[in-house]
Amino acid sequence: MSENRTIRTVTGDRPGESLGAFDYHEHLFQTTPLLAGDELADEDLSGREAASLHTAGIGWMVEATPTGLGADPGAVARISARTGLVVVHTTGAHHGGHYAPGHPLTRRSTTELTSRFVEDVVSGFRRPDGAPVTDPEGAPVRAGLVKAGIRYWSIGTFERRVLDAAAATAVATGCALMVHLDHGSATHEVLDLLDGQGVRPDRVVLAHVDRNLDPGLHASLVERGAYLGYDGMARHREAPDSAILECLATVVDAVGSERLVVGGDVARSSRYRAYGGLPGLDYLPTRFMPRLGQVLSAADVERITEQNGRELLGLRPPS
Repeated sequence: MSENRTIRTVTGDRPGESLGAFDYHEHLFQTTPLLAGDELADEDLSGREAASLHTAGIGWMVEATPTGLGADPGAVARISARTGLVVVHTTGAHHGGHYAPGHPLTRRSTTELTSRFVEDVVSGFRRPDGAPVTDPEGAPVRAGLVKAGIRYWSIGTFERRVLDAAAATAVATGCALMVHLDHGSATHEVLDLLDGQGVRPDRVVLAHVDRNLDPGLHASLVERGAYLGYDGMARHREAPDSAILECLATVVDAVGSERLVVGGDVARSSRYRAYGGLPGLDYLPTRFMPRLGQVLSAADVERITEQNGRELLGLRPPS
């Protein structure tokens, strides 16, 4: 059970007891060519935004910014220690579109990527000069999750190397694996690929499945054991929150709530109130989560917002 497993956070390992409400996908720091002008790179401002999320009721979250995109695990650890918001940091890499042409990470082999990702989980992150990243107590800051990403119905050569390296990392360390899916595409294809590398679907969370609000597809993914990440709330140009709630309710009615998690994935400074934007990280706990109870039972809400995150991110023995 999740209560007997360890959650690896930026301020140390914690037993898998209740950490409160869970936000499975956010970004406190991020810089990417795809979001030029929307950088998240100010520790004070990101810290204020994290504090607002915690004050609104979120006990813990995933910092989903992977390698090479402005991730700052040391700053995240300081923010966590200062605010009380527990944070699990990812390692891994995004799809190639997020990296400038010639970025050194995109030239690394699968073996080199695997070595880097495994070190981040087992020993801890390193600064560009090779020095270890430490938390305010001087302990190493380690990743608790590995991430990969694909483009819309496309797995290029770099994306395939990252998927293979992420799978090898999950097998070697026992951590879970998050996959960014552009527009919720190639869900079963990604699960097939990872399963072939020794990563069972129940160790995978498919991010952004709600960019394709297809409850039948979602139910089929849950039947395979995969975790599904819903994070499109407040993106009303794509779909209203009511559509996400309806999809969630239909999936729960079909296959239960045991594999569903929710997050904000706000990801842009123009949408953080501390940076001068809207709606802010606390949209998830103040505007969306309360509506879950309108379409789901209290037990299902608790399962989705608390228990599933502990079970997903609890470390397993290496394979």
